[in-house]
Amino acid sequence: MYRIIYFLFLAMLSIGVVTAKDTESLSGEKLKTDVLIIGGGTGGISAGIQSARSGAKSIIVEETSWLGGMLSSAGVSATDGDHRLPSGIWNEFREELYKRYGGPEAVHTGWVSYTLFEPHVADSILKAMAAKENNLRIIYNYRFLNILKHDNKVTGAVFINNEGQKFEVLAKITIDATELGDALKDAGAKYDVGMEAKSYTGEDCALDTAYGIIQDITYVAILKDYGKNADKTIPMPANYDSTVFTCACKTPACPDAESNPDEMMSYGKLPNNKYMINWWVHGNDYYLNAIEMNHEEREREYQKAKNKTLCFVYYMQSALGFKNLGLADDEFPTKDNLPLIPYNREGRRVKGLVRFTVNDILKPFSRQDKLYRTSISVGDYPIDQHIVENFKIPAREFPRIPSFGVPLGCLVPEGIDGLIIAEKGISVSNIVNGATRLQPCVMLTGQAAGILAAYCVHNNSEPGKANVREIQKQLLKCNAYLMPYIDVQPGDPNFYAIQKTGATGIIQGYGVSYSWANQTWFYPSRNISQFEIIQGLKTCYKVFEQYNEATGDDLDLATLVKYINIAGRKISMKQISEDWGKLSLNNNYSETLTLNRRMAAVIIDYYLQPFEHEIDFKGNIITSK
Repeated sequence: MYRIIYFLFLAMLSIGVVTAKDTESLSGEKLKTDVLIIGGGTGGISAGIQSARSGAKSIIVEETSWLGGMLSSAGVSATDGDHRLPSGIWNEFREELYKRYGGPEAVHTGWVSYTLFEPHVADSILKAMAAKENNLRIIYNYRFLNILKHDNKVTGAVFINNEGQKFEVLAKITIDATELGDALKDAGAKYDVGMEAKSYTGEDCALDTAYGIIQDITYVAILKDYGKNADKTIPMPANYDSTVFTCACKTPACPDAESNPDEMMSYGKLPNNKYMINWWVHGNDYYLNAIEMNHEEREREYQKAKNKTLCFVYYMQSALGFKNLGLADDEFPTKDNLPLIPYNREGRRVKGLVRFTVNDILKPFSRQDKLYRTSISVGDYPIDQHIVENFKIPAREFPRIPSFGVPLGCLVPEGIDGLIIAEKGISVSNIVNGATRLQPCVMLTGQAAGILAAYCVHNNSEPGKANVREIQKQLLKCNAYLMPYIDVQPGDPNFYAIQKTGATGIIQGYGVSYSWANQTWFYPSRNISQFEIIQGLKTCYKVFEQYNEATGDDLDLATLVKYINIAGRKISMKQISEDWGKLSLNNNYSETLTLNRRMAAVIIDYYLQPFEHEIDFKGNIITSK
């Protein structure tokens, strides 16, 4: 009874109290704000909270009564990736989940993720986080209608509710956080849809011919265990065909399936005896490209995806014997107990100031463009695409990738002012979208979008003219990662120095592909050679381009001080001795001290400050200080 009352309270809070005010009183109004965020999904809510924290008056307009998008409204309440990268606002959200449920083990309930939770809890956490921000206003139950624009600059947007009532918001900066990139299209930004050809992206694993095929969508279901004697079997849905699902798991008709029925169910097991049904193997994935459809057309097509999910639920109940598992009646404020929105894995992908391809992930340090220097969010998920089986397209074998950082230029449309992208529509290839689309990475990208938007407001700047390093500095203040080093976390006293030095390329990390959580290691305790340091310094200081005196010997303190002087910062060993206590290094001072990678990074950051070099959106150094 308590849980039912609690859920009703949340529903009243999110639907009745807030939307009664905003939905009924905005018809014909013209609101003004610093930052407008179109959509309160995973990237949108993160962008709105952060832009407000950064001192910009911000408005989020969300088409449903919930916040969080795929994390909550779409029911994908098992996070994919970044478990060992506790970065920024993603870590804040996860810590709140730990508080609600009782720690990390309490949310490690299914084998697909380390962090599983009930969707309504995600919504309530995000609403509580948003409520703390005095600069943030959220308007529910209005969907995006069209962009407002003056010449080549986006100046806001118009919104409409289901009753046809409209209002507009004028803003200095607008963020497109829609699920499918609707705002960027209306703004006139160029974009891509579907699979690009190899000749277009330069990716060896891309197809020779482009295909306008996107990833499947899924209408997730949340099931609840009503007790072993309960029978919650739903009526047989229209067009039900059990053979569609025969090989979803091991059955007499499909003995070679990878998972048995219990393994399939425990995949997305949530706290409180609930189950997330987002099963890709002959399950409830559904192919639909609704990108260029209007709102009414999409809603009609989404009903077909819902029907497939209901068919799968019926199959589990009637054919597999899980009749005690019924659609949860205390999750979503919908008549059919299904999520508020479908899980869209892919939409429009904007053509940004840079395009992030798999080549940039595989070889970040050897590319002509040093995009790793401009990283603003991190991800460790592999390339994962859901493509329905009946499409006759050539097979693609995706490379195994290390963890990665998303470049800032992916958030900025080419040729359009006043607009930033904060959801899955960032400027990446179709292949890379398979890794950047996951919840933690999108949440961190949204946080960066919020910082970028506030920066533009405070500096009267366009997104494409922003100072990349200033955006990154603000992210570091939020305990957000720039480089995805899993072995140096925010609690480390040298976290910021190592992040900054890593983002210059002077000391590079080592990326590896590891299962379903890829990695990049800094190896702070490893010694570093003179040669390696000189190779790194060459990328930032021209004076070292002809330097050939370095050896493969381990770097010692006196030699590094010599290099610092060559780079232009005149310091003595006496000064180093006097400053030693300020460096937070647990080593006794000695001129002959052999330096590890941690010590070298901290000393270089402290004296040379290479992170202060201004860079452009491609990572090229503009000015040295």
